[in-house]
Amino acid sequence: MTRRVLVVTHGGRPEAVAALSEAVRELTAAGFEVALHDDDLAESFGDHMAAARVREGVTESEVVMVLGGDGTILRAAELTHGTGVPLLGVNLGHVGFLAESERENLRHAVQRLAARDYEVEERAVVDVVVHLPGEPEPMTGWALNEATVEKAQRERMVEVGIAVDGRPLSSFGCDGVVISTATGSTAHAFSAGGPVMWPDVDGVLLVPLSAHALFARPLVIGPRSTYTVKVLERSAVGAVLTCDGRRRIDLPVGAQVEVRRGALPLRFARLFTAPFTDRLVSKFSLPVVGWRELAAQRPERGDDRYDEAERDGRHDDPEQDKEA
Repeated sequence: MTRRVLVVTHGGRPEAVAALSEAVRELTAAGFEVALHDDDLAESFGDHMAAARVREGVTESEVVMVLGGDGTILRAAELTHGTGVPLLGVNLGHVGFLAESERENLRHAVQRLAARDYEVEERAVVDVVVHLPGEPEPMTGWALNEATVEKAQRERMVEVGIAVDGRPLSSFGCDGVVISTATGSTAHAFSAGGPVMWPDVDGVLLVPLSAHALFARPLVIGPRSTYTVKVLERSAVGAVLTCDGRRRIDLPVGAQVEVRRGALPLRFARLFTAPFTDRLVSKFSLPVVGWRELAAQRPERGDDRYDEAERDGRHDDPEQDKEA
């Protein structure tokens, strides 16, 4: 039985095209049938790829391999959501929190994929329901990272009301609110001052953006609860709802957005089983050794290491003292 991999990448970046060329070569050599999601890129690979040019057919693939940063992975998630097909991210961006492998390990990733030496991890999404004034039927959407309600005009605040499970909780003027999954807690919500949530935390996070209020703290609700964000009648401006920074809808005054934990998770192919703590330290380059520990490792006067450090002029550099 032929095994098939669909490759998604950022076609406008030269490094992505170079990585794509290597990925196609390695996957083909490993016995996979390779399909490219981007027709234009497929054409650049010549006639031998013509039969594999697709825009659909995700469900026939074993894995969707994504070459790019988190933005490209979010684009690929639009293809796999609801299909059960896992994403395998190869990071070509900066942080790449959603990616599983780095560019230099692409060949190794293909080898692991060919050997079926990977695990599948599920990540919760949020389902979004939008009620617009005068519209009889709501609009629906979803997000892997976050659904963000932000003011439509930069010079004015938007007035919002927040409710949980239909019960009013608070109202305030603000730049907006971010409603995030545990996966998205390291994205927009994190930059807005929200907490980092471990991926297995089954909750939904809300973080106000520049709220003019005494009580406007981040909130976390459980998997069976629902946030409601309403653009209040007293608001001088409307708002904009954006899901994962990609899909948006205008929210006039009176519009209401409901966000809850989604029913259909996204699936990711994982090559490494290191704890999330290690990923956090690695991606954010966190200093796991504090300055007090470094200072404690510095040699004392009278120690041979001290005399050597004094000759080298290294007493003011704890990192060099540590290496000594």
